[in-house]
Amino acid sequence: MLGNHDAGATIAVSDMAAARSFYEETLGLEPSEDMDDAVLYASGNSRLLVYRSDYAGTNKATAATWAVGSDFDAVVDDLRAKGATFEHYDLPGATREGDVHVLGESRGVWITDPDGNILSIVDM
Repeated sequence: MLGNHDAGATIAVSDMAAARSFYEETLGLEPSEDMDDAVLYASGNSRLLVYRSDYAGTNKATAATWAVGSDFDAVVDDLRAKGATFEHYDLPGATREGDVHVLGESRGVWITDPDGNILSIVDM
């Protein structure tokens, strides 16, 4: 039933101004809809809802992933130039080349937003 429909990520933040700065200036997303304590961003065919919550930053797992394909190196370089800090994890079967985790033929990086929400960029 749901397999024929797009899914979106929903990310809780504590400070909408800081979140908007990160998602718009660092990640380059443009708001498609502004609400009282939330912003909806379009990202390809997906939607990302960023909303204010008292539970912001409590998720300790990846909240959203962007599969950027062959743009991976350019995206990573752009994030680095914008001051993004890359997370490093000890993942089974993975090696690291600088900030990039290598899992077989796949590569990925992780960053966090101002509330510590974990975001992933992969070359798939």
